[in-house]
Amino acid sequence: MQKKILIAPSLLSADFANIERDIKRVEDAGADWLHIDVMDGHFVPNITVGPVVVKAISTVAKVPLDVHLMIENPERYIESFARAGSDFITFHIEATRDPQAIIRLIKKQGKGAGVSIKPGTAASAIKPLLDGVDLVLVMGVEPGFGGQGFIASALPKIEELRKIYQGNISVDGGINDANAGSVIKAGANVLVAGNYLFTSRDIKEAMRRLRI
Repeated sequence: MQKKILIAPSLLSADFANIERDIKRVEDAGADWLHIDVMDGHFVPNITVGPVVVKAISTVAKVPLDVHLMIENPERYIESFARAGSDFITFHIEATRDPQAIIRLIKKQGKGAGVSIKPGTAASAIKPLLDGVDLVLVMGVEPGFGGQGFIASALPKIEELRKIYQGNISVDGGINDANAGSVIKAGANVLVAGNYLFTSRDIKEAMRRLRI
């Protein structure tokens, strides 16, 4: 049975000077979650937001916050992001030596636990973790910057994971109406989209086109 397709607009592409307005725009258009990319300038070559900004977003958001930690030593910050209002906290398998400990820490905070893989990481790297997570995030681009083109090699990874995992499979990076169908067919049920949505004249119609 096909899972409901969820749309998680990536706030990396929002206007941070008008973040409350942009959150309302995508929520009114039917966003299911809001995706927040946290970058530290070490794990990826960019710096974005921290717990203070997530907390501010949580005070105006009406849908769950999907917080994606693209940072080194994520275990140091789980409690801070949990207190800030995250609903899902996703870390990268490449950023830790003890992923099980991080999953336990996220669960201890009462949050949904997610694990992510970069384009160069095989799906097999996270197979031992699947029983303990609520979300798997497959990167469709090299993490660090928005606006990149989707890497098609993510599709067989999604297919491989869906055969053995019944939870949420999210795809982040380069998602638009030209490739969403292939991503969904491969088995993903959560689409993270940034530039495609925030540059659309009609965000509601843009979301509709992602779901079909």
